[in-house]
Amino acid sequence: MHAPVNDRQAHQRPLPRDTAASSQFRGVAVIGSMSADMTAKAVRLPRPGETLIGTQFTLVSGGKGGNQAAMAAHMGAPTFMVGCVGDDPFRDIVLESLRAHGVNTSHIAVLPGVQTGIAHIRVDEAGQNDIVIVPHANQHLNEAQIDRFFAARLPVRVALLQLEVPLSAVLHAARRAKEGGLTVVLDPAPATPLPDELYRLVDILTPNETEAEALTGVPVTNLETAAQAARVLRERGVPKVVLTLGSQGVYAESEEGALHLPTVPVPVVDTTAAGDAFTGALGACLAAGMTWTEALPTAIAAGACTVTRMGAQSSLPSRDEVRKLLERGT
Repeated sequence: MHAPVNDRQAHQRPLPRDTAASSQFRGVAVIGSMSADMTAKAVRLPRPGETLIGTQFTLVSGGKGGNQAAMAAHMGAPTFMVGCVGDDPFRDIVLESLRAHGVNTSHIAVLPGVQTGIAHIRVDEAGQNDIVIVPHANQHLNEAQIDRFFAARLPVRVALLQLEVPLSAVLHAARRAKEGGLTVVLDPAPATPLPDELYRLVDILTPNETEAEALTGVPVTNLETAAQAARVLRERGVPKVVLTLGSQGVYAESEEGALHLPTVPVPVVDTTAAGDAFTGALGACLAAGMTWTEALPTAIAAGACTVTRMGAQSSLPSRDEVRKLLERGT
């Protein structure tokens, strides 16, 4: 393992105190997916062919892109969502939720004759979940729409990307963001083989254990195997790798060294959107001018807050909640 970065350094910069209008912030562009999330909770997850009586149901706005955008906006960053929804009733659930969270939706395309993306989520009493995604409109995000966004020359510093939209669109967005001097953060979920060029365009890659194993072939079970997986990803051209390890916190590595930060223990209700909260908060902190190691504790606190509530965007914490948990963890 590389020599560790000083973990005290990661706590030195406080969260920006001002509102989104603060000169401390530049914007976050989230280019990716949105969906209507249908979540059913039961004592346990059903076995194949089994029917269970559930205890709770929610229908809320979600999608990895939408969740990350909402979290970045919660943290005070001017946030722009780029993606597609359909012209069905689920469209209003998605757009109204994003606007309520403070996300700029003017670069979201509404596609006639197309359905909005759907996620079917099941959650057990321990907060663990499984998810089936039907992309629908998300599959229509294309290079022309991405080009129109970048042609607007908005004051953004960070681009957040995920893999719930066509890989060709993700690659094009990474190219345009890199050309524009943005910091490119890729959440490689759901995991799929990535082209070599994309690894080289990404500044920060944020897989969880499952995604890291899918990308590298290294089963990630502890810090040692996390370091092995991170090394493989860095050898492919990624400057900074951040592995989210659930209750074990985060393992981060760059040419400067390695860093392990634990999470703050919290009661787990639903792990849906925890990774998105992490990435959205990370993007907002980078947009505020923090270094990536300074931003990590805030991102961890955002993810930890999220698991204490049901739902996707409905479970995302406020900046004050993140600050309080961060202070408790520190």
